[in-house]
Amino acid sequence: MSNNSTVVVETQRQPGCLLQLLWFAFIGVWLGQVWMIIAWILMITIIGIPLGVAMLNMIPKVVALREPTRQVRVYRRADGNMMEQAVEPRQINILLRSIYFILIGWWFSALWMETAYALCATIIGLPVGFWMFDRVPAVLTLRK
Repeated sequence: MSNNSTVVVETQRQPGCLLQLLWFAFIGVWLGQVWMIIAWILMITIIGIPLGVAMLNMIPKVVALREPTRQVRVYRRADGNMMEQAVEPRQINILLRSIYFILIGWWFSALWMETAYALCATIIGLPVGFWMFDRVPAVLTLRK
């Protein structure tokens, strides 16, 4: 690697699998459902939409303690030290995201999350259900 090289790495900090499963079994199942209901009630009101969307974007963490994947740019400074810098992915135009949310995102994300819950109720569907919860922000508002 030369001194001017830059590498972008995807990172995801998660607690252990056992802790995630225990959290989901004892807390995430009921807290996630309550969290979703409160978020949807907030989204009925015009004033509550931003908070409702923020709450739905946090569903993976509430249900299974899953943090979102983030990208980090790693590079070497002139003095030889390695540095990390968070990289935000380019988002789709906010107007298009808003239109998508109004026409599709609000109702499709409800179906998506209920399907994820149903899959999580089965042992074999648990990994797919967790994967679906991780994708809720993208399904809701096309957020990357």
